[in-house]
Amino acid sequence: MAEYKAGNQNWDISRADNGKVYVANHNGLLEYDALIWKFYQLPNNTTIRSVLAVGDSIYTGSYEEFGYWKRDDFGLLEYYSISASIADIISPNEEIWEIVKFKNKVIFRSFSNIYIYEDEVVTQLKPNSVVISCSVIDDDLYISTLNKGVFLLKENGLELFYFHKQLTDTKIISINRYEEKLLLMTSLKGSFFLENNTLVPTTFKINEQIKLHQLNAFSVLDNGEMVFGTIKDGILLTDKKGELKFHVSKENGLINNTVLGQTVDERNNLWIGLDNGISKIDLNNKNYFFNDVSGRLGAVYDIVEYKNVIYIGTNTGLFWLDENDKLMFVEGSQGQVWDLEIIEGDLFCGHNEGTFLVDKDNFRMISNYTGGWTIQKVPERNHTYIQGTYSGLVIFEKENSEWKVKHLGKTTIPSRFVVFENPFTAWIAHATKGVFKVNFSTDFDTIKSVTNYQDKGINSNYNIRIYNIKNNISFKTNEGWQKYEPILDSIVPFELLNDKLGKDSYIISEDHTDLIALKHKRGFIKFKSFSNNEESLILNNGFLKDRYIVGYENVSKIRDSLFALNLNNGFMMINSASKSKIKLEKPNIESISIAGETINISDITNNEVSFKFNENLAVALSSPGSLNHFFEYNISDTDSRWYKIDYNKVDFSNLQDGEYTISFRTSDNSGNASAIQSLYIDVMPPWYRNHLGFLLYLLIAGLVVFLFYTMHNKKIAKEQRIIKIKYQREQQKLLREKSLENEKQIVQFKNETLQNEIKLKSKQLANNAMALVKKNETLQDIKKELINNKNEFSDYYSYKKLVKKLDNSIVLKDEWEVFENNFSQVHDEYFELLKAKHSKLTPKDLKVCAYIKMNLSSKEIAPLMNISVRGVETHRYRLKKKLDLENDISLVDYLLNIKS
Repeated sequence: MAEYKAGNQNWDISRADNGKVYVANHNGLLEYDALIWKFYQLPNNTTIRSVLAVGDSIYTGSYEEFGYWKRDDFGLLEYYSISASIADIISPNEEIWEIVKFKNKVIFRSFSNIYIYEDEVVTQLKPNSVVISCSVIDDDLYISTLNKGVFLLKENGLELFYFHKQLTDTKIISINRYEEKLLLMTSLKGSFFLENNTLVPTTFKINEQIKLHQLNAFSVLDNGEMVFGTIKDGILLTDKKGELKFHVSKENGLINNTVLGQTVDERNNLWIGLDNGISKIDLNNKNYFFNDVSGRLGAVYDIVEYKNVIYIGTNTGLFWLDENDKLMFVEGSQGQVWDLEIIEGDLFCGHNEGTFLVDKDNFRMISNYTGGWTIQKVPERNHTYIQGTYSGLVIFEKENSEWKVKHLGKTTIPSRFVVFENPFTAWIAHATKGVFKVNFSTDFDTIKSVTNYQDKGINSNYNIRIYNIKNNISFKTNEGWQKYEPILDSIVPFELLNDKLGKDSYIISEDHTDLIALKHKRGFIKFKSFSNNEESLILNNGFLKDRYIVGYENVSKIRDSLFALNLNNGFMMINSASKSKIKLEKPNIESISIAGETINISDITNNEVSFKFNENLAVALSSPGSLNHFFEYNISDTDSRWYKIDYNKVDFSNLQDGEYTISFRTSDNSGNASAIQSLYIDVMPPWYRNHLGFLLYLLIAGLVVFLFYTMHNKKIAKEQRIIKIKYQREQQKLLREKSLENEKQIVQFKNETLQNEIKLKSKQLANNAMALVKKNETLQDIKKELINNKNEFSDYYSYKKLVKKLDNSIVLKDEWEVFENNFSQVHDEYFELLKAKHSKLTPKDLKVCAYIKMNLSSKEIAPLMNISVRGVETHRYRLKKKLDLENDISLVDYLLNIKS
C-alpha cells in the first residue's frame, strides 16, 4: 500500500501482453510497469472488482459499471464506459466480479447476469441461479452457478452442461482441463473430476487444506503443477498429483493470507491480489526465502545442515527446523551465535558465551573462551583445530572422542578471520589494526611469535578480510585485493583477483571450494568458479538490499548445489545450478512533455521531437518486461557517459539549440544493459538566433551603418567647424599675441622713453643740484669776500642787507621742496620707501640719502646743506648707524640699491 498508494484490498489482477500489470483495487485501477505504480479512478470513483487486459484495452468491472481503458494520444489511460449503452437494463446494485476473454467476445460476470460484449454490442443473459465463475476451455465457455449446475454458452444463449445434487449450494471456483478429464475446484468441498458425465472426488492430498482454508482462486501451470489461492492460508503450490511442494503464507513472506485474485503470466510469474497488498512469486525460480515474521529469529549469521536438520545461528540464539519447517529453539543457546561448523561428526557452535556442541536440544559447552568467530583445521595435523575468539587464538584437539581446549596465549587480538599459510603459520585480522602473522611451536603448545604487518604494504587497516586462495594468502581491503609475497615479506597488489573477482567484490562463502559467492558493493551476489569464467548465478539485490547483515554476509553450502544466504529475520535457499534470469528489455517511451505540456505521441514520427529554446523536455519511460532494473540516459552528442534516472522520468533543461540524439537503456546493478532506445530532438534556436533574428540583426546592422554614416558626416562637419573655429581662434590668438607684443613693445618703448626721461630728469636734477652747488659756492665765496671787505662798506646797514640776501639765496626751503618733488618723480617715491623701512630718519637724513642716491660726494653735498665736508662725513656715519648697516656694507651701495 505504501508503495502503490491506493486501497488495501486488491480484488483481481491481470498482466497485459506488453508486460504491464493491472490491478482491480478497492479505490480504482492500478498500473505497474515493473518500476512505477500509477493509479486511475473511475469517473464515479467506485471500487473496481475485476480486471482483464486484452490487447491494448484494459477491461474493468465495478458497481453498476463496466467498460475499458485505452491509452490516448498523450500516453495516458482514458476510460470508456460500455455499460452506459445498456443503462436501462443493467441490474441495480450489481457488481462485475469477473471478466474473461472468449473468442471475439469479452464476458462480464456479476452474481446475477452475464454480459457479452462483441462488436460494440452488449447482450445480457440471466441464469436462474447465482453465477459463481466463468471458465474457458478450448472453444467452450463454462458458466458455473450456485444451485443450477454448469452451463455452456451457445450462440449467445445458455445451455445446461452438467448438474448434480452434490454441486447444489457449491461455489465452483474454476473448471480446468486435467489430462482427459475436467477438473472442478470448489471453495469448500474440495476438487472433483468430471468424466463421462460422472462426478468423482479427486485424491489430491491438498483437498483437506483447501477445504479448511477456503479456496478462492486456482491456476494450472504449463507443467501441470497447480496453484491454490485460499482465504485463510495464503498460496499452496502442488505438483500435478496434488502433493504440496510449497506453502507461501504470512509466516514466510506473504504480506497477507487472504488471496482475493491471482493470475499466472506467460513467464510463469504468479501475481496475487491480497486483502492487504499485492505479491509476486516467480514460479520458475528454484531459490526461495525462509522468513520469520514473528521476530523470534532475529538476524541470521550462519546456517548448516547436520543429520538432515537445518540449524540456524542468529543474534538471539540457535534454532532448528522441524519436518514442517517450524522454528524450534535450542534451549540454553540464547545470545549471539557467530559460527556453525561440522567437525569430525560434531556440530560446533561458536557463541558469544563460548563454544558448544549441538545435537537438537542438547547444547553442551566445551570452551568458555567467549566469541567463537571462526575455526580452522591445522594443515597436515589430525584432530587439531584453531579457533579465533574475542581474546585471541584457542586450540581444539580431539582425544578419545573428547575435545581438549587450550588458549595459546601470546596474543589477545580479537580474531574474526584465521587463515593458515602452512602447518605452523597462520594469519589473523583485527577489525581496526590490520593483519598479523602468527607462528606456532611445532607441538602447537604455544605461539612463538606475532608479527604486525600494519606497515608492510597493506592498503588499509580497517575491515580486512583474509582468504587462502589457491595457496595465496589474499587480503580484501576497501581498495581492492592484495596478497602476501614471501620473498619480499610484504603485502602487494593481487591483480589476478582484481581482474577475476573485481576490486569491489569480496567473498562471502568458504574460500576452499571451487564455486564461491561474491558480494559486490552495489548489493548483488555472484556465484563464480575459479575453473572457468562463467558466472553460473547472479542474485540481484532487488529483494535483498534491505535484508543484508552488512559486513557479516555469509553463504553456507548445505549440500551439492544448495546454498543458504543469511539475512535479517530469515535466510534464502539458493540453487546454484539454476540459471540467472537477466531480462532487460529496451525501454519504451511512455510520454513526452515539453514545457510542462504532454504532447501527442501520434504526432511523433521516427522518434523525432522539436521544441523551442529554453523549454524543458521530460521523458517518461517504461520497461514492464524487465527485472530489477533502472533506466539510464546518454546524450551522445555531448557526453559519452551514462547517467542513472531516478524512477522512470527524466527532465532535460538548459539544452543548447541544435540537434541531439538522446539514448535510453534499461540496466541493473549487475552491470547488464538492454538494447538502446533513441530519441532524436531538435532544439530550435532562440528568436535571436533564427531567421527572424538574423533579419533583425541585418536591419539593425543597416541602421547602425546609416547612423554611423550620418554621425560620421556630422562628426566630420563638426570637426570642420571646430577646425574653422580653432583656426579663427588661433588667428585671433595670433592677432591678440601680435597686438599684445606690439603693446608690449609700445610699453617697452614707453618704458624706455620714461627711463630715458628719468635719466634725463635725473641728469637734469643732478645738473640742477650741481648748478645749485656752484651757485651756493659762488654765493659763499661772495659772502666771504663781503665779510672780508665789510669795512669798506660805508653803510653798515647796506652791508647787512646784502649779506642777508646772500644767506637767503644760499638756504631756500622752497628750493629743497622743489628738489624733493623732482627727486621723487624720478626715483619712484624713494623717500616713502626709506620712511617705511627706517621710520627714525629725519628730513636732514633724507636729504643726505637723496644726495647719496644722486651719487654726489661729501664735498658736493656740503655746500647743498650749507655745512662743512666734515659735517657731511659725520652725518653719513650717523646715518649708517640709523640704517643698522654692518661695517662691511657700503652706505652708498645700500642707498643706491634699496628696494621695497
